[in-house]
Amino acid sequence: MNTNNTLPAFGLGTFRLTGQTVIDSVKTGLALGYRLVDTAQIYGNEAEVGQAIAESGVPRKDFFITTKIWTDNYPQAKLAQSLKDSLAKLRTDHVDLTLIHWPSPANAVPVAEFMGALAEAKAQGLTKRIGVSNFNIALMRQAIDTVGAQEIATNQVELHPYLQNRKLVEFARGQGIGISSYMTLGYGKVLHDPVLQRIALAHGATTAQVALAWAMQSGHAVIPSSTKPANLESNLKARALRLSNAEMGQIAALDRGERLVSPDGLAPRWD
Repeated sequence: MNTNNTLPAFGLGTFRLTGQTVIDSVKTGLALGYRLVDTAQIYGNEAEVGQAIAESGVPRKDFFITTKIWTDNYPQAKLAQSLKDSLAKLRTDHVDLTLIHWPSPANAVPVAEFMGALAEAKAQGLTKRIGVSNFNIALMRQAIDTVGAQEIATNQVELHPYLQNRKLVEFARGQGIGISSYMTLGYGKVLHDPVLQRIALAHGATTAQVALAWAMQSGHAVIPSSTKPANLESNLKARALRLSNAEMGQIAALDRGERLVSPDGLAPRWD
């Protein structure tokens, strides 16, 4: 991977968190030691995330902010301004990573147009890194053709023990592009898996810690979210958990292609 595009392996997600709930989650996370916060224009919480970060007292240089451009803002004439609006809400002059959130519905805005606009926003200093989210291999190829693989820090996709996205991961890895896993706990479904439970018991860990450690040990970044301080603290401990090759193999065998997020009108044809 391009070393200029490396990402923290562990961060705090804010999907579906709004209002005081997201303020409390982010402030608690930063107090516990989280140093990456992941948000998006469509989440409607950038201002609250910005407030929480400002009130945390953590210096800007010490944390990493990711946001995502929403589909309405993909046209070249709108993308950079929408990012500037996000920066105002986040109370910062730049973010560390900006992603294209989903493919443009019905290809209304060509990949070359929005990736070119995103690269220009980076050139303006609005974002340190750029990338994509929810892209299949074909769309990643188009993005690479526009800006070069070295400019794409990550593809953030649904990835958990029941959906391991091996074809996409292999392609991205071959291009030096990182994979960021969202929904690493599969909406909580994997927490009740007997294989993960057995591994957790052997390590004196939680099943959530095992799933997160598996993803990080597989080379992916993770961004779990929680509104509960105890869970936020517990999830952090996954960074210190090391699974054996045998345990990694047992989790690899759980893959069943179970996709939980595929919204009509947005999702591409998955690999």
